[in-house]
Amino acid sequence: PQLFRDRVMELNSSDERGINVIREKVKKFAQFSVIATRSDGAYCPSFKLIILDECDSMTKAAQAALRRTMERESKTTRFCLICNYISRIIDPITSRCAKFRFKPLKDNIIVQRLQTICDTENVQHEPGAITELVKCTEGDMRKAVTFLQSVARFRTNTVITAIDVQEITGVCH
Repeated sequence: PQLFRDRVMELNSSDERGINVIREKVKKFAQFSVIATRSDGAYCPSFKLIILDECDSMTKAAQAALRRTMERESKTTRFCLICNYISRIIDPITSRCAKFRFKPLKDNIIVQRLQTICDTENVQHEPGAITELVKCTEGDMRKAVTFLQSVARFRTNTVITAIDVQEITGVCH
């Protein structure tokens, strides 16, 4: 856990999207170097990782500042940029990145995860409720979990129904 805190920074760029966040948080974190051995002598990579989720929400000025930081700190820091729309990322950044596109998840994978969450959190549901959630999330696990949280919080019954899913999410038919 300590190595993780010292070496990994994660920011949601839709919440922290401005140039000041890049200058004050990202740049400062990237500038500090780390050593490649742990206290127990085991090898550990000599770089840090900055994860910027929803980076397509960042302002153009923030992206320009990020590009400069990426160039200057490439020896000590790796960047993982996550976005929905690559067209909203400035070319000088996209040209420096390896791009990975992920296909929507299969329904059975989402059903299994939602069922596990319901079991763990003791959320009661009709079988059709999970099916309805999966149908309206189009293979997006994050959306499925977020919708499940919303429905569990705002339902009117003790058991989640397919109608609850339709009414609360507003996207399913």
